[in-house]
Amino acid sequence: MNEDTFNMEIRKYLKKVGVTSQREIEHAVAQAIESGKLGGSETLDVSMTLDIPAINLTYSIKGGIELE
Repeated sequence: MNEDTFNMEIRKYLKKVGVTSQREIEHAVAQAIESGKLGGSETLDVSMTLDIPAINLTYSIKGGIELE
């Protein structure tokens, strides 16, 4: 295994996850506020699950996103 390649590939994947996740969250929150489902001052519970079946890894990260 090439450590440099491996680390770069992990970073590229995590950047893609971060950018895509942020865009999707922003879009969904904007729609929820427009529709009245959210008021805009909530704290949203959030979780992300990392799953890599080939190495039997499943890891969840939980947190909150404050809107105000």
